[in-house]
Order: sequence, then structure tokens, then C-alpha cells
Amino acid sequence: MSEVVKVERHDAVAIVMVDSPPVNALSAAVRKGILDGVKNAAADQQVQAIVIACAGRTFIAGADITEFGKPPQSPSLHEVIVEIENCPKPVVAAIHGTALGGGLELALGCHFRVAVKDAKLGLPEVKLGLLPGAGGTQRLPRAVGPELAVKMIVTGDPIGASDALKAGLIEEIIESEPAVGGEAFARKVLAEKRPLRRLRDDDAKLAAAKADRAIFTNAAAAANKRNRGLDAPLAAAEAVSFSLDTPFDEALKKERDSFLKLMNGDQSKAQRYAFFAEREAAKVSGVPEGTKPRKVEKVAIIGAGTMGGGIAMSFANAGIPVTLIETGDEQLKRGLGIMQKNYEATAARGGIPADAPAKRMALITGVVGLENVKDADLIIEAVFETMAIKKEVFTKLDQYAKPGAVLASNTSYLNINEIAAITKRPQDVLGMHFFSPANVMKLCEIVRAEKTAPDVLLTAVAVARRIAKVPAVVGVCDGFVGNRMLAARSKQSEKFLFEGALPQQVDAVVTKFGMPMGPFAMGDLAGLDIGWRSRKDRGIKSEIADALCEAGRFGQKTGKGYYKYEAGSRAPLPDPEVEKLIEETCARLGLKRRTISDDEILERMIYPMVNEGARILEEKIASRPSDIDVIWLYGYGWPIYRGGPMFYADQVGLKHIAERLSFYAKQTNDPSLEPAPLLKRLADEGKTFASLAKG
Repeated sequence: MSEVVKVERHDAVAIVMVDSPPVNALSAAVRKGILDGVKNAAADQQVQAIVIACAGRTFIAGADITEFGKPPQSPSLHEVIVEIENCPKPVVAAIHGTALGGGLELALGCHFRVAVKDAKLGLPEVKLGLLPGAGGTQRLPRAVGPELAVKMIVTGDPIGASDALKAGLIEEIIESEPAVGGEAFARKVLAEKRPLRRLRDDDAKLAAAKADRAIFTNAAAAANKRNRGLDAPLAAAEAVSFSLDTPFDEALKKERDSFLKLMNGDQSKAQRYAFFAEREAAKVSGVPEGTKPRKVEKVAIIGAGTMGGGIAMSFANAGIPVTLIETGDEQLKRGLGIMQKNYEATAARGGIPADAPAKRMALITGVVGLENVKDADLIIEAVFETMAIKKEVFTKLDQYAKPGAVLASNTSYLNINEIAAITKRPQDVLGMHFFSPANVMKLCEIVRAEKTAPDVLLTAVAVARRIAKVPAVVGVCDGFVGNRMLAARSKQSEKFLFEGALPQQVDAVVTKFGMPMGPFAMGDLAGLDIGWRSRKDRGIKSEIADALCEAGRFGQKTGKGYYKYEAGSRAPLPDPEVEKLIEETCARLGLKRRTISDDEILERMIYPMVNEGARILEEKIASRPSDIDVIWLYGYGWPIYRGGPMFYADQVGLKHIAERLSFYAKQTNDPSLEPAPLLKRLADEGKTFASLAKG
């Protein structure tokens, strides 16, 4: 047999064992090995049953991502599955770890499936902008019924072994090693002379939905509730519906056509790019080979406010105990109370098990006084965004933290070098910028200061991943990557109000593009008074925003901001008072307003951000264009199907973007819009941001 697939014969049972680390992905070699193994075992007269199992930490966890975008190699997964399904001898899939994507599709081609109790089974192709392309949309509904099948395929979320057993996806939960348990089950099948169950021929679980189509359409609608703008979930739901009204072989062809259409579409290209960009972001440049992260067993967080509480919840969610430190009992009690409420609300919605709030809160120890950091391996400061307060905290940390502890500041703008400089251990200091709400948002911008030690940097990356965050390493500058680019967009959104647009027009363009909120609705949500306070500190004026705040319009919290809000509602409603205030301000300043097109709004919202991204790359604040995209995808709600601002810019064409920026720089008399040197050079050479990664 092949290097990656071996066959062992235990008298009447042949074990086809896949051993292709790290995740037994379905490479061409694995597909061929399984195909040959099943064929040979089927031809061997002494073999009466076949078990497909995997060595290592998991069953087949999906396609081989290194083959993405390359010409297909024979045998296809479809050919392997057909060989298994048509085998005259019982074939059992013995699952451990994860059976995902093509791995589950292969298992669905087997006549029986068993799994260890902590196994997970799913079809997550939708997360790459695809749908299962080897019969998953047709065999899964026949295994578990179309309602659960459409939910699993449209959300891409796996289910555990106990749910799989209840649904009929597996026949048994096994206690022993997968191959041993699979063999025992195969012997039971032989002893009981069980008929082979070929899912393709078994329509029993489709009957109810065939008789009452609403059963399926309601399940599909529920699964698709949150998929605004995405093609793949809708196509996946449609493909599952083929199982109800199209003969199996014809449905397989239609599934394949849908798969190929998605595969060649812009959305899947963007989603596959995002998948690789996320993995790339975890690779830290400029770290000597062999550097190991420091051990982190005890974590302390300073500040039980919105950010500190959210960060503490992130650690508790990952099962990591954390000490939460405040300056007084009252602040601590308030912070812990908010966290408790958040957990209970999530449990009430069914987002976490009913016993999870108590278990997770038990991992958070609230204490008063900075001296409580003394045992912590990692200390994350999450106090007010004021340099003086942060410096005061870090001066005390120098006194109380043990040698070798990693000291991180959760700052969104401030200079980490300046914070590190007031300690006697600048090598241990870096930024860990979490995004609000920190228990939900996936991004962690890790800020490398001038003197940050390489092992400290790797520690922060490793910890971020442990708590299910996506880390992206950036350098020190005002606002780092995300907020610096956001500032370029905010400048334009404010200018629109003086030039002729209204908040609702700007926000509508941005949300139509795919962002979860527009800049003005976002300002109302965050609280307009925060920016007002910050502007006053820095001696900056913003005529319209300041006038709103002077009128007590702070956003959602006061029921009025750029929009008005009805009691108990978060829905922004256009307000004639705001329109009047904007017009009066412009008249007072002698500004003539004009009609602004949606196209101009979109270009001036996005292209200045791309321009700032180019400057960030020139200054080496970000190592790769894809790191910038990861920051926007996971920290700011950039639509996944547009791949991130730098990827999007490549799709639009850098020449076009540079030309439009020059045009707007002249039209609005704003020299900061002139194309950055890097953008101009790439545009002139007909290159892309992606070409930078290739060297």
C-alpha cells in the first residue's frame, strides 16, 4: 500500500488505516491509498468486512488545502466514495477527533459509522464560500433528516458524537481506540448479518419534508438568518433541497455544478484568501529560530470595566483561571455583576449550556489592589485610555510583578514604547489590543515595541490563540493598524456632512457594501461624548459632532445622537433636527452643499483606508498586506466575502484606486488623499499588494 495508507488484516476484518499527519487531509495520495485499500480488501475472499480508521489525533479533517487552486488529481473523492458505497462487504468508518468536510463525506459513503465520545462531525465548507462537493448535501439529509442537515451545512458548525448518535449519523459511540472499536462493531454487523445501508438508496428520513415542504423551508430560513450578502449558504440550502425532489445521481451533478460555480466566484476566492491570511498572521517575522514562548499558567487583568471584564471572560471561556483586579470593592462588584449578567443572557439564548455561567464565573477571582499580580505569568492592563494612568499602573507593576512576567497594555492608540520606557523591564512589555466586546470579537492586535523580547511576542501570540483570538502582530504608531485606517475613513465621513450628504445616506452605502454598521450609527453606539471628551483634551474642534454633544445628544445612551432612537429600541431613525443642525452649521460656515452620489461615498469611505494601509506597509507597521486584512475582518466586521481592504483593492485594481484618490484630493482640496508612494509605485507597475508577499 501507499506510504500514507496501510491495510492490516485481522482474519475476517481488514483495517484501512490512514496515517498522514497532521490532520489526515484528503490529499491525492490519501485518496488513492483508501481507494486501493478498499478495492483490494473487497477482492480478498478471506475479508468479510472493512474498517476505515485514522492514526494520530484525528479522523480525516477535510480536504488538503495545499491542493486548493491546483488542477485536480485522480482519483477524485467522488470516485473513492462510490467505490466504498458499492463495496459488497460492510464498510465501517471509525471516527475520532474531527470528521470534517470531505472526511465526513467519505464517512457518509460508508455503510456504518461509529465514533468516540468526544468526536466532532461537520461539513464546514460554507466557511470557505463553498458547499460540500462530494455528495454531502445529498447523503447527510438521508442520514439525519433534511432539517438538521440544512442547519449543519448552512452554518458549517459541527455536532458532537452524542448528538450524531441521536440524529442517526453514527450507529454507536465506542469506548476504545477507533480501529479497535470499529473492528468490534464490524464483527457485530457480520454476526447479526445486518444489511448494508447505502444512504443514496435510503429516503426514509426525507418522507416528512417531501410531504410538507414547510418543514424544510422553515429550517433553511432559520439557518440562513444571519447570512446577509453571502452566496454559499443560500446555494448550500438549495443543494440540500435537491434531495427532496431530484433523483440522487442527477442531484449529485447539480451539487457539483453549484460547487464549481461557487469555487470560481469572487466570494469564495475572498473567503479562501481570508482562511490562509489568518494562518499567515500567526507567523511572526523577525523572531530568531528556536525561540519558545514563556509558560503562562496564571493570568491577571487590571480593570473590571467593559474591556477588562470582556478580556477576563475570554480567558474563562477557554477554561483558564484569571485574577481580575480593581482599585475598589464597588467597581469590582459592578464589573463581576455585569459579567454574570452577560453569561446568564447567553445561556438564556441557548448560546452556552445552562451550567456554564457558574462554571465560568468560578474561574474569575475578583480582588482589590495591584499587589495581587505577584504570581501572574501574564498581566494585561485594561484601565482608562490615558497615558498618565497607564504609566502609573506600569510603574507599580514594576514593583509587584515577578521577574519574567509578560506585561501587556490593552491600548487602542497609545505609544507602547513610552509605556515600556517607564519600567525597568521594557523587554517584557508589549501591547495586546482587544476589541469591544472583548468576549465576542476575535481579533487581538499584538503591538511589538522597540525593546519587546522575541519570546514575549511569541507568548502573546500563543496566549491569544489559546483564548480563541486571531492574533496579528503590528508595530507602534498612533492607532496601530486598525484604528489608524479607521481614522482615515472617519475624516471622510465627517467631511461628507459639510459637503452635502446626511448620516443615513453614508451609513446606507457602507452597510450595503457589507459592513455591519455605518460610521454614524457606530458613533451613536459607542457614545459621541467619548470622542468629544478626547477632542477637548487635544484642543480639537469638530463643528457638527461638538454641536450634537452640546445639545446632549450622546447617541443610543441618551436616545439621540446622529439619529433618534425610540424607547427600548436600538434602530437608528433619521432625525430632521440633525438635518437642520447640519444645514445651519454649513450656512454659518459659508459652505455650499451639493448632491453626493453613492459611488463617491463608497470610494471615499474605502480608498483612503487602502491608502493608509499602503503607508502602514511602507513604514513596516504591518509585515504583510494580509495581516491588515485579518485585522479588518476580525476586528471591524469587514465582510468576509470581500477578503479585507487590501485584497479588495487588488480586485478593484490599484491603478483605478490611485487615479480616484488623486481626483478626490484635488476635488476636496485634501492633499492627504494623494496616493501613498507604495500605492503609486504598484499602480504604475501594474502590480498588486499580493505581489509584495511573493517578494
